[in-house]
Amino acid sequence: MSSGIAVRMDRINKRFGAVQANDDVTLTVAAGTVHGIVGENGAGKSTLMSILYGFYQADSGSIAIEGKAAQITGSREAIALGIGMVHQHFMLVEPLSALDNIMLGAEPDWRLQPARAVVRTRLDQLMADTGLQVRLDRPVEDLPVGERQRLEILKALYRGARILILDEPTAVLTPQETESLFVTLRQLRAQGTTVLLITHKLKEIMALCDAVTVMRGGRVVLDCGIADTSLDKLAEAMVGRRVNLGREAGARRAQAGEVLLQAEGLRWADAMGIPRLAGVSLTLRAGEIVGIAGVSGNGQSELLEALSGMLTPKAGRLQLAGQPFDAARWLDPARARTLGLAHVPEDRHRCGLVLPFAAWESAILGHQGLRRFSSAWGWMKQAAMRRDTAQMMEQYDVRPRNPLLRSSKFSGGNQQKLVLAREAVVQPQVLLVGQPTRGVDIGAIEFIHGRLRAMRDAGGAVLVVSSELDEILALSDRVLVMDRGRIAGELPIEQCTEAALGCLMAGVDPVTGAPIAVAAGA
Repeated sequence: MSSGIAVRMDRINKRFGAVQANDDVTLTVAAGTVHGIVGENGAGKSTLMSILYGFYQADSGSIAIEGKAAQITGSREAIALGIGMVHQHFMLVEPLSALDNIMLGAEPDWRLQPARAVVRTRLDQLMADTGLQVRLDRPVEDLPVGERQRLEILKALYRGARILILDEPTAVLTPQETESLFVTLRQLRAQGTTVLLITHKLKEIMALCDAVTVMRGGRVVLDCGIADTSLDKLAEAMVGRRVNLGREAGARRAQAGEVLLQAEGLRWADAMGIPRLAGVSLTLRAGEIVGIAGVSGNGQSELLEALSGMLTPKAGRLQLAGQPFDAARWLDPARARTLGLAHVPEDRHRCGLVLPFAAWESAILGHQGLRRFSSAWGWMKQAAMRRDTAQMMEQYDVRPRNPLLRSSKFSGGNQQKLVLAREAVVQPQVLLVGQPTRGVDIGAIEFIHGRLRAMRDAGGAVLVVSSELDEILALSDRVLVMDRGRIAGELPIEQCTEAALGCLMAGVDPVTGAPIAVAAGA
């Protein structure tokens, strides 16, 4: 760990209209450390980092970089000072190759081929030094998410970043990709790079950071070394009260009722012929939450899409609300909705919202044909739609409570609550939820978990797919594990531990340690 101060931000103030985003904030980051910055959505952490990177200018206060006063009026000045930023939503040109993305705007020669040769030589050395391996000649659109993130970090380091700001870097990563990122960040720290880590995931803060700053309401409420705090202290500092994200105290397994959904033998293969669903069967009963665990990419996404009508399997049967369906006559999302099935998709931006729409427009998607929203002549009753959206926002604590605000302007947590409100407010019999708290702050996680439990307690069936084992263990009454498109095992919550689930995810019997046999043709 290097000595000295890499970043000093002193008494920073920033106001947007009536909102005081940063209120007399002071931040000190030691060189060669990983420094966590946490807080609920709207706490001011992203605004503070945007000031450091030159996107915004502070109304008052001062900044020093590596001991020298700095005037950062734009990202060009920040880059010149050795500051790089990797945004939660990547800033990459997808049709271009990884190599061209890195040198875009920083070409060493006006001739394209000589420029590429120079940049490639530098990148080969940089990748060898940091372990950040990226396929430079592949178009970005063909790279998986983890590799795109490595590309963004490599792009910042190529421009000379000694101070690296990462905004929610693991929000869309698999557990394996997250661990790979942590290995890289520890290596960069050992080489003297300073990392500022913005995240909602407190376990990651405790595992990776040397120090942490907690913000609430635009102010710093806690600033300490990681050895001087705990998960509970960080959560309480973020929210201003004690937070419970585990299983409810005294919670007992729910008594499951009648079968509400039954699927048998679902099969589907992707365009390359790889089986994504390989004979999946499951049952959802009234009054239970069923969790699906497993390494991402083992068929969980395709299962949710098949059950919700977004994907038609090649084979299999489904029974929903007494109605049978098969591969030749599968249900569609509209039919699923009329039969009491609702779906909160894994990717709220791609499938859950229309980001340019106002909140009230996103909040009635799929319900626009209801009589209270549509006249006999087909005209939309916009006043009723806005009124219902305002009520949903109040009921589900969506902030700000402005139905006219564009969907893209809400934070990730409030976007998620808006989608959940739309799907759950009609009280469906079956709710399918993919990654319910991805990119969501700790206060919103507690709220969303409470709503899912309330739906179960009211007699609904909830299916939760999550890459977070903690979330599966906190919510579920029983747990299914998917591996290579199959159900590898099932455990009641009383027998569920991270170790047992890890065995099933690896295809090993948690009791005997023997490989789990897969029936022929399964």
